[in-house]
Amino acid sequence: MADLADMVRRHDPDRFFCALFAPAARRDALFTLYAFNHELARAHEAAREPALALIRLQWWREVVEGAERRHEVATPLAALIAQGILPPAPLLSMIEAREAEIDVPKTLDVFLGLMRGGPGALAVAAGIALGADTAVQARLRDLGAAGGVAGTLRNVPALARHQRCLLPRDLLEAAGLVPEAAFSDPDAVLAATCTALVSRAFSLLGRPEKLPRAVVAAALPAIFVRRDLVRGAPIGPRGVGDRWAVLWAAARRMV
Repeated sequence: MADLADMVRRHDPDRFFCALFAPAARRDALFTLYAFNHELARAHEAAREPALALIRLQWWREVVEGAERRHEVATPLAALIAQGILPPAPLLSMIEAREAEIDVPKTLDVFLGLMRGGPGALAVAAGIALGADTAVQARLRDLGAAGGVAGTLRNVPALARHQRCLLPRDLLEAAGLVPEAAFSDPDAVLAATCTALVSRAFSLLGRPEKLPRAVVAAALPAIFVRRDLVRGAPIGPRGVGDRWAVLWAAARRMV
């Protein structure tokens, strides 16, 4: 599993750091899950045409549904599913959310549904791998969705370079803009949607709650999200203060 841990460390350093706070016996499960999430994200990045992205996502759907594949991520993922450590339902939800990225979300409610079904389901899957009960899973879904909102805002310029926009159409139209405006002026679409989306993200984060020690690692990425939303600035390399905030939250089990 060292290769998967290294993949997550390179491509998803926030979740990699947070996974280190999981019980040792479950860290590899989190690394596999987060590597799977990276592979889903790559479906759009690696495919120039939407149809090709859907084909890649269908390949992963078949893996989750039981098809045997020799692959550095698919093989250990299938094993975790077979062992009952990772359930198929949230994994399929993550795939469905990525499939929906083919189209611009029509409304803010649709957008938030995608955040719950994608990043929210990812957090739920991590929690289940760590033994989270139903109540904690609901909390994790909200935290993950908040992270998805923050990530969407952060990625507007990068997506624009690939002629993609995932911001809610109704928010843009209320400002007299169309999604395609992001391609030439990402700052304008950010200005038009940022206030509403940041507000929703903070609502999803809510007040910190105490979580069981065994599952807190699944929630810790929300510490980074909260700090990023407060800063409201482009994210560079993580500073010592960010990591200390995660350490403090992990010690108190408050996320």
